[in-house]
Amino acid sequence: MSLDDLKSAVPDFAKDLKLNLGSVIGNSELPQQQLWGTVLACAIASRSPRVLTELEPEAKANLSPEAYNAAKAAAAVMAMNNVYYRTRHLLSDPEYGNLRAGLRMNVIGNPGVDKVDFELWSLAVSAINGCGMCLDSHEQVLRKAGVSRETIQEAFKIAAVLQAVGATLDSEAVLNG
Repeated sequence: MSLDDLKSAVPDFAKDLKLNLGSVIGNSELPQQQLWGTVLACAIASRSPRVLTELEPEAKANLSPEAYNAAKAAAAVMAMNNVYYRTRHLLSDPEYGNLRAGLRMNVIGNPGVDKVDFELWSLAVSAINGCGMCLDSHEQVLRKAGVSRETIQEAFKIAAVLQAVGATLDSEAVLNG
C-alpha cells in the first residue's frame, strides 16, 4: 500500500489526477510533518476507503505518534465544525451567528503538535468539506503565524487532488464492480 499503488489505480481517463497526485505529494516542498499530516487528514476527509488504505501506512511511517493522532483529530473535529459553521453561514437568518455553538472542540486549543501544523490540516479538511467560514478562519490564523500563501495553497492542492482521486476510484469501483 503506497502512493505508487494509488497512482497505479487511477484510470487512464484521469491521467491528470495521477500526475497531480505525484506532484502534490511526491514533489511537495512542505516539511514531512505538514505534508503527511495533511495527506492523512485529507485521506480521512475524502471518505474514500481506497485513498485512506493506500496512504495511511506511509503517513503513519512519516509522522510521530502525536502528529498521527493530531491529523486524525483535525479530520474528526473539522468534520463536525465544517457542517456546523457552513450551515450557520448558509442560513439566511443572521441570528444563528449570535447563538453559542456549545460544541466541544478542545483539541483545537491543545492538538499535541505545533499549532501551525494543526491549523494547516484543519484548513485542508475544510477545503474538502466546503466550509468558507472555516477556511477563512484557519487561513487568517496561518497568515498571522507567518505561513506563506504558497504553503497554504500546497495544503488545499493536496485536498483537491485527494478528493478527486477518491471520487474517481470510488465511482470506478461501483461502475466496474
